[in-house]
Amino acid sequence: MSKDVNISQQPRHRLTTRLWHWINALCLLLLLMSGLTIFNAHPRLYWGEFGANDDHAWMAVGSSDRVGYLRLGEMRIETTGFLGNWQDSQGRTQKWAFPGWATIPSHYSLADGRRWHFFFAWIFSLGLTLFMVRSLWNRHIQKDLHMRGEEWRPSHVWRSFRDHTRISAIRQSSDKPYNVIQKLSYIGVIFILLPLMICTGLAMSPAMDANWPLLTDLFGGRQSARSVHFLTAFLLALFFLIHMVMVLLSGPLRQTMAMITGGQRKGARR
Repeated sequence: MSKDVNISQQPRHRLTTRLWHWINALCLLLLLMSGLTIFNAHPRLYWGEFGANDDHAWMAVGSSDRVGYLRLGEMRIETTGFLGNWQDSQGRTQKWAFPGWATIPSHYSLADGRRWHFFFAWIFSLGLTLFMVRSLWNRHIQKDLHMRGEEWRPSHVWRSFRDHTRISAIRQSSDKPYNVIQKLSYIGVIFILLPLMICTGLAMSPAMDANWPLLTDLFGGRQSARSVHFLTAFLLALFFLIHMVMVLLSGPLRQTMAMITGGQRKGARR
């Protein structure tokens, strides 16, 4: 007969999860901001192997006279004051794709942007690898992210999604096991988006392309890898924004403290 275990005394977030959460959050923020600096050097995205100013870009941020714009395919959206054409803190008009407050460094420097990006990319990659190994070792993935058979039913997924639109359900979700929407989101981020960021980053490297061209060919060329890299970054930024909204709605102080101290699982004795 197994001994009773007080679930309420078990931490909701393990130490490795908490450490990875904060290190990952810092790395992704700095990677995004330094990545925007690199993007400013050539604010266009292409599909295929090559990309130059005369080639057709499926996405471009630019400036025409005094008007900034974002072009997606043939659709053009004016972004004056935010993208392509904006004013710095001294009131001077700048024409970088992304403004200085969104980039590292705040001034345009491709060399510095690359240094920041590559340094934190290695920390991020190492952290993700260690987190995955540790999560398999302590069964975090099997216990917290495993999808049970009934959770795959469309009705169950729809009910979980509908609960995410109700503030009362969001406030109660922090004290419960992960629901199907949370599981799918975390699985998608940890096992799809984050590895995809690393692989596309490597595929853009000239050294990787020269020694292991199969990785670059897998994405259809370096420019395609760059496009996928940028789209993945956009999805991660979107996930972050939704995550922050959920934290704010479910009790930001309690949620933040739980991610610092571990929190407690609520439940009956087993």
